[in-house]
Amino acid sequence: MPNYKSTTEVRDNMRIDCDVPITMDDGIVLRADVFRPVADGKYPALVSYGPYGKGLAFQDGYKTAWDIMCKENPDAVSGTSNQYQNWEVVDPEKWVPDGYAIVRVDSRGAGRSPGYLCHNDARENKDFHDCIEWVAHEPWCSGKVGLNGISYYGANQWRAAATQPPHLAAICIWEGWVDNYRDSTHHGGIICVFRKNWQDMQVKTVQHGVGEHGAKSRLTGDLVCGPETLSDDSLVKNRENMWANLLKNNLDGPYYHERSGDLSKVKVPLLSAANWGGQGLHPRGNFEGFMRAASTQKWLEAHGGSHWAPFYTDYGVGLQKKFFDYFLKGKQNGWNKQPKVQLNIRHVHDNGGVEKFVLRHENEWPIARTQWTNYYLHPNNMEFSPEKNSSIKSNTYDAMGNGVTFSTPPLDKDTEITGPSALKLFVSSSTCDADLFVILRVFDPQNKEVLFQGALDPKMPIAQGWLRASHRKLDKELSLPYRPYHTHDEKQPLVPGQIYELDIEIWPSCIVVPKGYRVALTIRGKDYDHGLSAASLSNMKNPMSGCGPFMHDDPDDRPPAIFGGKVTLHFGPRYPAAALLPIIPAK
Repeated sequence: MPNYKSTTEVRDNMRIDCDVPITMDDGIVLRADVFRPVADGKYPALVSYGPYGKGLAFQDGYKTAWDIMCKENPDAVSGTSNQYQNWEVVDPEKWVPDGYAIVRVDSRGAGRSPGYLCHNDARENKDFHDCIEWVAHEPWCSGKVGLNGISYYGANQWRAAATQPPHLAAICIWEGWVDNYRDSTHHGGIICVFRKNWQDMQVKTVQHGVGEHGAKSRLTGDLVCGPETLSDDSLVKNRENMWANLLKNNLDGPYYHERSGDLSKVKVPLLSAANWGGQGLHPRGNFEGFMRAASTQKWLEAHGGSHWAPFYTDYGVGLQKKFFDYFLKGKQNGWNKQPKVQLNIRHVHDNGGVEKFVLRHENEWPIARTQWTNYYLHPNNMEFSPEKNSSIKSNTYDAMGNGVTFSTPPLDKDTEITGPSALKLFVSSSTCDADLFVILRVFDPQNKEVLFQGALDPKMPIAQGWLRASHRKLDKELSLPYRPYHTHDEKQPLVPGQIYELDIEIWPSCIVVPKGYRVALTIRGKDYDHGLSAASLSNMKNPMSGCGPFMHDDPDDRPPAIFGGKVTLHFGPRYPAAALLPIIPAK
C-alpha cells in the first residue's frame, strides 16, 4: 500500500492539516487539506471537492491564467502571500482570518485520492455528500458547512445540494452549469469537443497514479498525484472513457440525468453567480438554477471578465463573505435585505471595444419590466428590425458554411439588451438534418464588430445559440417564449425540401448598445470565428477565435453526408422568422 502521512503545522497564522483521510462507505480513502484558525474553537467550513489536484499551485497548473489575473486584476492577488492559491477554489489566506475553516478534497481518482475516476456520477455525488457530513462532525467545525468554488467546484454543488446533506447550510455556485447535457456536453443537440480536450489537458494530467510523472506540491513537496506511479495502461483502466460515452449517449437520458442537478431538491440558501461571457458552458446553468431551484432563499449575480479572476477580487470575495457570514455565522449584516438580483450591466466603452460595467440591482430574473420585442428577419435587404416582413422569399446557404447575417439600421438611441433570447426560423434542408449556429453581434458606426471579453476567450460576440434540426422537439411544460426548452429525447429526421419550424435558444447576455451602433444576427452552419488573431491559454488545447474552447467540429458527430448539404431559410407572412430580444427600458 502507498505510504500517506497526514501532517499538521502552524504557518502564516493558519493551522494546516494536509492529507487528512476521509473514508467512504466502500472503503476508499479520500484525502483532504484543511486550513483553519490557530485558536481552538468551532468554525464554519467551506468545502470544495474536485479533480484538479489540491496540491497543484494555481501558478504552476494554470500559468497564463495566473499571469493575466495578476496583470488585469491586481486586487485578486493582493492581501495574500498567494502560496496557497489553487485553481478555482478560495484562497484560505483571505478566509481563515475571518474565522472560516477551508477544506479541499481531492475527488475520487484525482490528485492524492485513489479510486476510479468518473466525473459527476452518482458515486461522486455520494462522496461529496459524505465529505460534507464528515467535515460537519469534526471537532473544529461549528456544524455549519458551505460550498464555494468556480466551474467544476460550482457545478457539483447543484448535485451535492440535491442529496440534501443535513449540515449543508448554503452554497455559492460561481459559474457552474447544472444540466450536463444542455449546458455542458451538447449544445442544442450538437456535441461540444470541450469535454474531450478538458479531460486530456486538465484531468488526466492530475489523475491519481500519475505520481512521479506529475507535479510536486509547493506546500508539502509531495507528489500532487499521490505517492505511487502507475503505468499508462493502469491509468486508462482507472478512468472512464468519457468522450466515448458522450458520443454513445447522443440523446439526453439516464447518463446525463445522473450527472445533472435535480433542482427540485435544491432547497438550501444559494447564491448563483454567472458570467455574461461564459457562452458554451456555465451561465445557462447559473440562470436556470436560480429560476428553478426549490430554495426559497436564492440570489443571482452576473458579472463580466475572465472565468477565474472575479471570484478572487475584492468585489467577488466581499459578496461571497457577506452571503456566507449571514448563513454560516448568523451575522446580521443586511444580507436578508440584499436584492434578489445583482447585475453588472455591460456597456461599450467610449474608445471602442473595451467594455465597462455598471452595477444595478433588480428583484427578479428575467427582469420584470423587459419589453420582449420581436426583431424580424428581412431577406430583401438583410435587415433585422421590429417591423414585420411581408415579402415571400427564401435564402439558401451551405449547411456547413458561413451562412447569412441580418442587421438593424444604426440605432437611434442607446438600447439595453439583457436576458435570454429566442430565435424562430422556418428551415428546409437538402439532407435529413442540419445544424444551426446563431450569433448575436454588435457593430460600431465604422462597421467594425465590437468583441467582448469572454470567460476564456478575450474576443467574443454578445450571445450565441445552437440547434440540431432533428432535435427540434420542445418540452411544452418547460418551454417559455424567451427560452425554448428542447427534450433531446428523440431524433426527428427532416424530409429533404420540407419546411420545419425551429425555435432556437440563445443563452442570456447583457449589453447596452450605443446610439449609432447596429445589432446583427448571424445564422450559419459552423462555429463563429472572428477572423482575427487567436488567443491561447496554457490549459486549453487549441487557440480560441471567438467561441473559446467550446467548438462543435467533431467529424463523428457531424458527418458531411448529413450536415454538408444546403440549408434554406423561408420568409413571409406564413413564415414570420424573428428573434425575440429582451429590451430593457430605463428604470
